[in-house]
Amino acid sequence: MSGPVITPPLETRLQIEGGGYFPVRRVYCVGRNYADHTREMGGDPHREAPFFFSKPRDAVLQSETIAYPPATTDLHHEVELVLALGAGGMRLSPDEALSRVYGAAVGVDLTRRDLQVDAKAAGRPWDAAKGFDQSAPIGMLRPGPAPETGAITLSVNGVQRQSGNLKQMIWSGAEIIACLSILFELYPGDLIYTGTPAGVGAVAHGDVIDAHAASLPALRFEFV
Repeated sequence: MSGPVITPPLETRLQIEGGGYFPVRRVYCVGRNYADHTREMGGDPHREAPFFFSKPRDAVLQSETIAYPPATTDLHHEVELVLALGAGGMRLSPDEALSRVYGAAVGVDLTRRDLQVDAKAAGRPWDAAKGFDQSAPIGMLRPGPAPETGAITLSVNGVQRQSGNLKQMIWSGAEIIACLSILFELYPGDLIYTGTPAGVGAVAHGDVIDAHAASLPALRFEFV
């Protein structure tokens, strides 16, 4: 006997500070965009061309609880500044790219690190390590220019794990968007996770996460 048909949500929407919703189209993520995190992951922090990976848009959610994912014993947190595009384009200059930003939020890129390590060793894609359900929690979206400086931090159960400054990004938000627009035609609704500072680490069931980026609305959630 077949089971019930479950209809997935047709649209992912983010709450906007002050009211309203922002519909999400695609989710792009930048790897190793802080020198200290690049060293932490065994890479070279020199300014090489940024590389990107994606998450499905329904991995994005705003919730006080996040389901701890299956198939991992080493789930890691990565706090990030997230840019939301209100306009798109291709082959944008950094100045043009900056004008496409609708607003910003703080987000967390959750990673099944054990699966990522295995995928890297075998030369396989990272999809199972990065693109699982509820792997991109995000705070409330603030319209306006994205902050270019300010503290970016993450605490687990009140103990600080990650601490950096947005000005330490190897590639700025404008440069990231410009580089991404060479690879893809960007559209309104695209989100860009811009990388994480050092201090990534494992989390467990029941852990409470507090994430901050400059003066943007804070993000707090618990693993259940």
